[in-house]
Amino acid sequence: MKLGAARAIGAEWVARYARSDAAFRGAYVSGSTVGLPDDAELAPSSDIDIVVITATDDPPAKPGKFRYRGTLLEVSYLPWSQLVCADDVLASYHLAGSFRTDTVIDDPTGHLRTLQAYVAGHFAARPWVRRRCQDARRRIETRLSAIDASAPFHAQVLSWLFPTGVTTHVLLAAALRNPTVRLRYLAARGVLGDYGHLGRYPELLDLLGCRDLPARRIRHHLRELTEVFDATAEVARTPFLFSSDITPPARPIAIDGSQELIDRGDHHEAVFWIVATFARCHTILAADAPELHRAFAPAFHAAVSDLGISSTEDIFRRAEEVTRYLPRLWQTAEDIMASNPGISG
Repeated sequence: MKLGAARAIGAEWVARYARSDAAFRGAYVSGSTVGLPDDAELAPSSDIDIVVITATDDPPAKPGKFRYRGTLLEVSYLPWSQLVCADDVLASYHLAGSFRTDTVIDDPTGHLRTLQAYVAGHFAARPWVRRRCQDARRRIETRLSAIDASAPFHAQVLSWLFPTGVTTHVLLAAALRNPTVRLRYLAARGVLGDYGHLGRYPELLDLLGCRDLPARRIRHHLRELTEVFDATAEVARTPFLFSSDITPPARPIAIDGSQELIDRGDHHEAVFWIVATFARCHTILAADAPELHRAFAPAFHAAVSDLGISSTEDIFRRAEEVTRYLPRLWQTAEDIMASNPGISG
């Protein structure tokens, strides 16, 4: 399907199911498709991310991933209050990118288009690029420092994994690239190659722990994950923020998308989402099917053990390694910003 047709289907869903809500304040497209032309193909392992703006500061649980007229949509809610100040949006590395081009689906108040014009006009200014890089760096620091040693092991893994992965977002923000989620390492490798720093990419893989992991081992972990994923999707009942990522409609992304990366030789770039999905499955199983949580635990522990993590002590040690690396990461980001012809000022 062409991306333009998929976007139109997303806009139709907004008109039919979101606009009638009294708290509705607008909607826009976010995620990995931002900036791509309408005639681009929407890959089977991709979705259309739609953000619905709501007047309430306590939005309902996001619908997440689901199929609508044959297109995989991912719908989330964002409080109006987070978009009131244009400078706050411009300084946010995970919000600003959605407004650098016109992604607005519906704008009953007119604020979204005013916001979009402001962000687009200042997006590439050096002070704002640096602030977004700093925003990503702060996220790494604050989230690593918040790891809870008393949490279940799968929760500890997630608390280490996601801020570790934000190291890629610092670089993507410096390069004015989309801070994509699942494909963040692939995108970061591209940025480092484009700016003559490809030799630093193995350092990011070292922080993740997969630099020397062979493709056959990663393929094995994906096979194990596939069994866990399918079992989890059948028994999941308790709502989590990521629940829709562990469902049959999301399988082409979590499983098929990872297999696609491995098959084309980007096996190290598949590791992040494989481990994230593994840990999320165990979060659900611990709540809804403890017996399956115990039965599948060896496969999960084998996957993270291959990253050099077998205990809480390992989690904290690896978090400290990421923290110590941040000055070098920041220097790389500064080098990219200095060389980036798209940055003004």
